[in-house]
Amino acid sequence: MVTDSVTDSAVSPGGYVPPAVDVPALAELLDGEYSEVRALVRANLATYAGVLEDAEELGFDAFRERVRDVVVEMAATGQTGMGFPKKYGGGGDIGASIAAFETLAFGDLSVLVKVGVQFGLFGGAILQLGTERHHEAYLPRLITGELMGCFAMTETGHGSNVQALGTVARYDAAGGQFVITTEGDAARKDYIGNAARHAELAVVFAQLEVGGEHKGVHAFVVPVRENGAVAPGVRIEDDGRKMGLNGVDNGRIWFDGVRVPREALLDRFADVTPEGVYESPIDNPDRRFFTMLGTLVQGRVSVAGGAINASKVALAIATKYAERRRQFEAASPGEEQVLLDYGMHQRRLLPLIARTYALHFAQDVVRTQLHEVFSGIDDDERARRELEARAAGTKALGTWHATRTIQECREACGGAGYLAVNRFAALKADSDVFATFEGDNHVLLQMVAKGLLTHYASEFENMDQLGMVRYVTGLAVDTVIEKTSAHKLLERVRDLLPGGDEWDQEAGLFDSEYQLAMLRFREEHMLAGLARRLKRGMEQEKHPGVVFSQVQDHVIAVAHAHVERLVLEAFVEKVRRLPDGDGGSRGGNGGGVGQGENKAALSLLCDLFALSTIEADRAWFMEHGRLTVQRSKAIQREVNELCRRVRPIAGDLVDAWNIPQEMLRSPDLVG
Repeated sequence: MVTDSVTDSAVSPGGYVPPAVDVPALAELLDGEYSEVRALVRANLATYAGVLEDAEELGFDAFRERVRDVVVEMAATGQTGMGFPKKYGGGGDIGASIAAFETLAFGDLSVLVKVGVQFGLFGGAILQLGTERHHEAYLPRLITGELMGCFAMTETGHGSNVQALGTVARYDAAGGQFVITTEGDAARKDYIGNAARHAELAVVFAQLEVGGEHKGVHAFVVPVRENGAVAPGVRIEDDGRKMGLNGVDNGRIWFDGVRVPREALLDRFADVTPEGVYESPIDNPDRRFFTMLGTLVQGRVSVAGGAINASKVALAIATKYAERRRQFEAASPGEEQVLLDYGMHQRRLLPLIARTYALHFAQDVVRTQLHEVFSGIDDDERARRELEARAAGTKALGTWHATRTIQECREACGGAGYLAVNRFAALKADSDVFATFEGDNHVLLQMVAKGLLTHYASEFENMDQLGMVRYVTGLAVDTVIEKTSAHKLLERVRDLLPGGDEWDQEAGLFDSEYQLAMLRFREEHMLAGLARRLKRGMEQEKHPGVVFSQVQDHVIAVAHAHVERLVLEAFVEKVRRLPDGDGGSRGGNGGGVGQGENKAALSLLCDLFALSTIEADRAWFMEHGRLTVQRSKAIQREVNELCRRVRPIAGDLVDAWNIPQEMLRSPDLVG
């Protein structure tokens, strides 16, 4: 065994030889098929690096204008229009647009969110919910940033419950117009990015009424400013200073009988004839609503990628600092020890690096699914449902990871981490809201669990929480388990691993099939338990709403376990597909630099992610007979050992993220 301290030499005191990481090759692997797009964004980040100082030095209003200018200038390079059709000046590649957004998260997050509002939310709504007449009218100027807009969905009284929005759009057949009205302060649009200063148009989500009949939530293009002045019938109020993201002008909007032409309805999924006849290719109103919202999933995929990359910035700074900063004599007399040679410091940072890599590869999967669904490559109903659930789950875990990681890295840099120049102040303040925008994380995980419980049944889109409870309890519990089980777990592991029914006691801890089997068992056991609890509550004749409320903690746990399993599967699959090259067995003692060595490095990280994930929930595994006390202790020891083995290559691993030096800033921390 090696000692707790790993020296700066290539060979540790215990004789372990770490993989020789080929940083450029690993960086190329991480950038994937969108390396050119990411290179463009990195170049733009370096060009506009001064915005990091502007955020601290400019006044409130001046910084908002600076962020707007940066966004428009970046748009001129083609960076922000990747996802729009080429015929309107875009790049025609949705996957590229997500990759560009992810990379932009290395920089100032106000710029990132302003881009997300303008091109992702406002532009995405017009692209995905509108038809050619809307595309021709708005997309060319929208893509350049000449036409600024906002996405007016959230209301003061209704955040996540979009179906209950209070804004109303009544059709006036005599005038051929829709009349948009805010019915009470609870129905005011709130927290709307771009609204307070820059938006000329808003995509407004409102309850449509035609001939006195309620038709559900639809989207309308509504002018909110004319020649720079607030439009008649519109009232806008600035939300004021926020915890962070003060370069984004969030505001509140009220509509007092604002009239817009019939063509203002974004009519991809529904239209109203001049005479006032409502038409839609989707008869079921609930399915129509969820189909409409499903087209906006790009926002959640973008936020997840942005959060993961913000985590990389924090980890790169903290890791580089930990490799330079010395504190206390430990390994040798007369010289203080480097922070990252301390076992506790390794424990604090290195599992977070492993988890960041895992989430990076999970995000690759979601981005690919999004591209395939929205490009028509794999656009069946089930593929869309699975994309929505996976995007929701990855967004939840990715944004929570960012919050935890940035805080840990700030603390790991001591007092220096508290200085604004070292970026943690802005990273913490600006990324905190990621956990609640584009969907509150707990609400998103409930959506994930609903998909698991109903197996994305044909009724999936029509179900609220109560419908889900009734659906699940109408089936035999065994049927629920059978439907939701992605794997015949116990039968499968008996074939793959030694030990038969004792597979979890006999399998090697570094066997990826063992690691996957543990997370699959947890997910499926939790799912079965949840189904039984739901059924038991209904058999006791409790109200479905009460039953659901009583099992909500279980619902969240199931979804969390499901997404962690997906993340590990993505990491394992990525490592398996890499060629072994000249060397690099699992554990990293092979010779030769290149793909094999990088595979060995990623294998170490994959093991560290898997075992630290099991370790974090070992109480559950022990309670359910999957871990003995001895094996639990063995996992803890191996996590420590993996940290020691990752430590010599930690700098290379964060360098492979290829964060522009200007974005790391932190001169006293990174050198």
